[in-house]
Amino acid sequence: MRAHATPNEIAAYQRDGFIVMPNLLSPVEVAELTQAVADAVETMGRNKLNGNPGWVEGDGYYDSVFLQRLNLWKISPIVKRYMLGPEIGTIASELAGCELRVWHDQTLQKAPWANPTAWHLDVPYWSFHARQALSIWIALDDSTIQNGSMYYLPGSHRLVSFDNVGIGPDLGALFDVYPQLKDIEPVPAPMKAGSCGFHNGLCAHGAGPNMTPRWRRAMTCGYMPAGSTFNGSPNILLPERLARLKVGDSLDDDVENPLVGQAQLEGIL
Repeated sequence: MRAHATPNEIAAYQRDGFIVMPNLLSPVEVAELTQAVADAVETMGRNKLNGNPGWVEGDGYYDSVFLQRLNLWKISPIVKRYMLGPEIGTIASELAGCELRVWHDQTLQKAPWANPTAWHLDVPYWSFHARQALSIWIALDDSTIQNGSMYYLPGSHRLVSFDNVGIGPDLGALFDVYPQLKDIEPVPAPMKAGSCGFHNGLCAHGAGPNMTPRWRRAMTCGYMPAGSTFNGSPNILLPERLARLKVGDSLDDDVENPLVGQAQLEGIL
């Protein structure tokens, strides 16, 4: 796995709000990460958020969009090595142009015949507001137009605020909030297993349905700029931590939100 973005990739990311990097992981690395994700999912059972037994998988529309399990890095050293490691962390920091901390990872797995993922933004769900936050989306299986590949709206990260919509059956609900996005031509992003997309947390994105009898698995992670502060949204914060926070408090917690990339080479992993 390489550990740096090229100048052209950084420029494209800053312009478009996303960049696709083919073959970031080797076949051996894909196999290792895929098995680690599967083991962590099995450990968590129907619990969606590691450490929060009250957040469990249901049977509504959202739970038929994808199987979702969050904070696998806290129970899997292998997932932690990839999601918080110096290679991916450094690339993410170079694209964002700032030092980053992990916010949360999650595996998003479309079951056979799963629903589409409506257009949405990432950062407005999270417990901080930051225009430099970003996510990585790693294909663990070949991601195709047929089985629910990602789509991005180029340049949308420059046109939105921190308002958002839920991921529900109205695929275009986001355009009611941001009508200026309606006429942007979406870019499909099919990826071979081991390829990945990085996207700004304010870049509008979605995914199609899985129109196949096979799973489409991905591993993702969101990163926040160091120095980000609590905005009052609980998101994935566990109750005991949430009780200690007030709006404006720093989220620079070296245990819950370690630095990633070259900044955490000493003593974190």
